[in-house]
Amino acid sequence: MTLQLDSDGHLRHLLTLDGLPREILVRLLDRAGQIRDTALGRTCKRNSLVGTTICTLFFEPSTRTRSSFQIAAQRLGADIINFEASTSSARKGETALDTLRNLEAMGVRGFVVRHAEDGAAEMLATHAGEGTTVINAGDGRSAHPTQGLLDALTIRQAKGPDFSKLKVLIVGDVKHSRVARSDLHALHTLGTGEIRVCGPQSLLPDDGVLKGCVVGDDFDAMLEDADVVMMLRLQRERMEEGLVSSLDDYHRDYGLTVQRLRRAAADAVVLHPGPINRGIEITDEVADGPQSLVLRQVSNGVAIRMAVLETLLA
Repeated sequence: MTLQLDSDGHLRHLLTLDGLPREILVRLLDRAGQIRDTALGRTCKRNSLVGTTICTLFFEPSTRTRSSFQIAAQRLGADIINFEASTSSARKGETALDTLRNLEAMGVRGFVVRHAEDGAAEMLATHAGEGTTVINAGDGRSAHPTQGLLDALTIRQAKGPDFSKLKVLIVGDVKHSRVARSDLHALHTLGTGEIRVCGPQSLLPDDGVLKGCVVGDDFDAMLEDADVVMMLRLQRERMEEGLVSSLDDYHRDYGLTVQRLRRAAADAVVLHPGPINRGIEITDEVADGPQSLVLRQVSNGVAIRMAVLETLLA
């Protein structure tokens, strides 16, 4: 955690929500709420990062995260560089650290990093120069802190700031989900009343991350009276690993349908970090229905990422 904070307790990097002080997390949520209109282009863009250059350093594909960081940087007046691993010197063997150092030498101050390896963002932050900021945009199975923040913001907008009253259910492949881990860290920090985690035993982690959660594999039972239902993407490679018998069986046991959703609280809301496998973890009727906040999550992503960039770099 000391790597994320400077000697005065201010945020220097954003690598994980695990252990992030509640006051910093809430401050980011508050700031995102304040600038949401600017994030969506409804008011004039801010100029707080004019003259600052930010690089999206992505070694994995991304649509929502990368695009929203790009829009967030532009709305703040920053210059943005898009690094594509497939068309860069990474294909010639250049390491991620050498790439960062070369771009630092060109005056880049902020790095938004996505990488397949656990701990990649932390490694770059450890070696980053004075005045350089690293933001983790998803590393391995470890963390996706801005997704955790935008999910918390979406829940807060729908249900209010008192998380102690809420029953939140996370469903699916939690074991391999960096999103789920960051969501769990945020929910614990915000004092959520009850956190439920549901999925087949083969897709539930055993590393202690579920401590303090109600855990089970009976989706129908876990849905009862839930206020928030967070569906996770089924990563299809899990079928190849033999962790899921078939897509049809998974949908039968863990797919969210309109009929199943009726077990939750009458005013329950549904979230999904995307990309969605329609007809597998969630049906069209639910994903596009009145209780779905999926597109609000996407729009909140720009606001949260503006708040993070401004906090770290302004």
